[in-house]
Amino acid sequence: MAAAKQAVMFVWEGKDKQGKLVKGEMSGKSDALVKAQLRRQGINPLKVKKKPKSLLGGGGGKKITPKDITIFSRQLATMMSSGVPLVQSFEIIGRGHENARMQDLILGVKADVEAGNSLTESLRKRPLQFNELYCNLVEAGEHAGILEAILHKLATYMEKTEYLKSKIKAALFYPAAVIVVAGIVVTILMIFVIPQFSELFGSFGADLPALTQMLIDMSNFFVQWWWAMFAAIIGTVFAFLELHKRSIPFAHFLDRMSLKIPIIGNVLEKSAIARFARTLETMFAAGTPLVESMNSVAGACGNIIFYDACIKIRDEISTGTQLQASMRETGLFPNMVIQMVAIGEESGSIDTMLGKVADWYEQEVDDAVEALTSLLEPAIMAFLGVVIGGIVIGMYLPIFKMGAVV
Repeated sequence: MAAAKQAVMFVWEGKDKQGKLVKGEMSGKSDALVKAQLRRQGINPLKVKKKPKSLLGGGGGKKITPKDITIFSRQLATMMSSGVPLVQSFEIIGRGHENARMQDLILGVKADVEAGNSLTESLRKRPLQFNELYCNLVEAGEHAGILEAILHKLATYMEKTEYLKSKIKAALFYPAAVIVVAGIVVTILMIFVIPQFSELFGSFGADLPALTQMLIDMSNFFVQWWWAMFAAIIGTVFAFLELHKRSIPFAHFLDRMSLKIPIIGNVLEKSAIARFARTLETMFAAGTPLVESMNSVAGACGNIIFYDACIKIRDEISTGTQLQASMRETGLFPNMVIQMVAIGEESGSIDTMLGKVADWYEQEVDDAVEALTSLLEPAIMAFLGVVIGGIVIGMYLPIFKMGAVV
């Protein structure tokens, strides 16, 4: 059997949503898949070709994650604050990185800067690793001469954002993992254990209790159609993931529905508000104009409802409407958030007020996730007890009945 095709590095050129020429690198199994991935990122690919082996350096390496970019930002800010020149900082960080892909990325940015490009221009060529928010803040830092301070703010912002995401993922992972394990246990019982009891009960020559007969019928169905059920589950999961990745309307539908899920929807809503406030605070602190900031804030919220609201806020404030009035019009933000923004606008300390809002909602998400976890644990245990216990009782009922007769 032929081995699966291995992913290789491709270099590409394309145009972003603003029509600007951008370049970068991406791992993929074929140029067609790389082009598809670029289009999903909002980039129109013009050229995609395999990266020459002489430029790969250090083997494939692991995928670059937001955590890698966060650590890189903190390291770069620390070295610049210590007086190390920018190019030398890139050299030290890049050569010392264990991930070959990250090393290649950092040294690629260093080469661009050495060639006379600004740091912002070099980062914009790599939109998959450095998003619009990151590049806008770096550009503001370069223009104001406070690049190291901006990099520290960026690192802090990314650390808090990733922490928030990890808390939500951890809360959802636990019940999902338990349900998967429970499904595997039930499948094993249905396919291997219950048929043994069924043969035993067949020798009794008596009618079986309703619960026992139901379980035996289910077991027979599992034994006969387990492959079809397995294929249906895998196919459904695969189709769901592909639809979410490739269909924008479907992804937007899921975003809207996720906010309506009891308990979980409340956590996701608070998380979106926290990211809104934290991103806008960071942009304000960097001196980015409010109208320009809203584009980055919209993308950072992580939900299409808040994205649309941010675009609406941007359009309204561009006509002279106050931020707090525009936020109130959306109907998404709690009164406390709007009042804090209003105080910030009146006092000229809107970044400070937004920081307090972000701190409050990040703590709210943290508390909500802990409460959700504490509620889910007993609920899941009760669910497993009913399912597994029901199977055990159903299998032993005929034995108890026979013992009573004797």
